[in-house]
Amino acid sequence: MQKKDIYQQMMIIEEQSGQLYEALRSMKKQLIMLLEENKRLSIENQQLRKLLKTEQALGHPPADNETSRTSGRGKDKPALSGSGSVGEGYDNLARLYYEGFHICNINYGHLRTEGDCLFCLSFLHK
Repeated sequence: MQKKDIYQQMMIIEEQSGQLYEALRSMKKQLIMLLEENKRLSIENQQLRKLLKTEQALGHPPADNETSRTSGRGKDKPALSGSGSVGEGYDNLARLYYEGFHICNINYGHLRTEGDCLFCLSFLHK
């Protein structure tokens, strides 16, 4: 083997290792995203199970039942607004918020993991 051949082989190996490094970096990013999503879904699942158990303990039908969708706000959840003519849409949003989900336009539908959201609360108080 000549020196030139050895140098070319070294360049090829260096290029391949660079490509391998980029592939590993990409896989690492994907793994981090999957782990974060898995954790978020686990927390959401726990909260939904807890909510289901409390509703079953209180004798309420499941939330996906047609009667619970049209029945309005629960007796234990008072209206946060000062107006007396609050619609069913407001009741549904208030129920979602008390179940642990965002109702603000920034994070709508996402699980609230850090307590109360000021954006959601300001929306409810309008």
